[in-house]
Amino acid sequence: MPLITEDIPITLDPEGLRKSLPLGRREHWEELLPLVDKAQRLIHPRVTFRPAYIDEKEEGAVRIEGLLFQSRVLRKNLDQVQRVFPYVITLGPELEAEARTSEDILHNYYLDIIGNMALSLARARFEKGLRKAYRLEGVSFMSPGSLQDWGLEEQGPLFSLLGDVYRAIGVRLTESFLMLPRKSLSGLYFPTEIPFYSCQLCPRKSCPGRRAPFDPEVARAYDIPLAGTPEQDTET
Repeated sequence: MPLITEDIPITLDPEGLRKSLPLGRREHWEELLPLVDKAQRLIHPRVTFRPAYIDEKEEGAVRIEGLLFQSRVLRKNLDQVQRVFPYVITLGPELEAEARTSEDILHNYYLDIIGNMALSLARARFEKGLRKAYRLEGVSFMSPGSLQDWGLEEQGPLFSLLGDVYRAIGVRLTESFLMLPRKSLSGLYFPTEIPFYSCQLCPRKSCPGRRAPFDPEVARAYDIPLAGTPEQDTET
């Protein structure tokens, strides 16, 4: 099935961005508003995705249209699923190019935060459209590299499953499976009745992108070892 490529119109939320900043960074918020306006002009969110179908479910792995994806967690999440939606979202290269032209560390710090917010908004907008277009009651997603169980090297088969991502939206993989432009997201969406967040299985502390607290009970259900897990940051 051919790739579907779409623009994702988003509007940055200055007040939401202000609230996401550390308290010590909020005092001079008014000075940053021009930077938000500039970022709005520089970002061009786009997504490329397609429906894909599961061929086979193996021990600790699934095969999707001939490509093997190795993850016990993914395998469990797809136990009752036959169709998934691989995707890549990007803001484009302009925001990063702006950061490269500046030696102002604080300027680039704020651009990075703004970019992360823009990606979050773009993903939410895409997810809403995906649910509507395919009449999905609920969906969750997993991304290569978000868990030790599903390593970053799984970007390889994910991009192969999609096809020519670079031609579609200008995103490519490095030899170490990082995406360029950096402000890009990738993963698999799948239908689910109970929301799943990779964060529930991750004990890492102080993660700014955390969407749900670490949940030992969920981790046990996925056979994730709990020995030595540190105290958790419960920010969502």
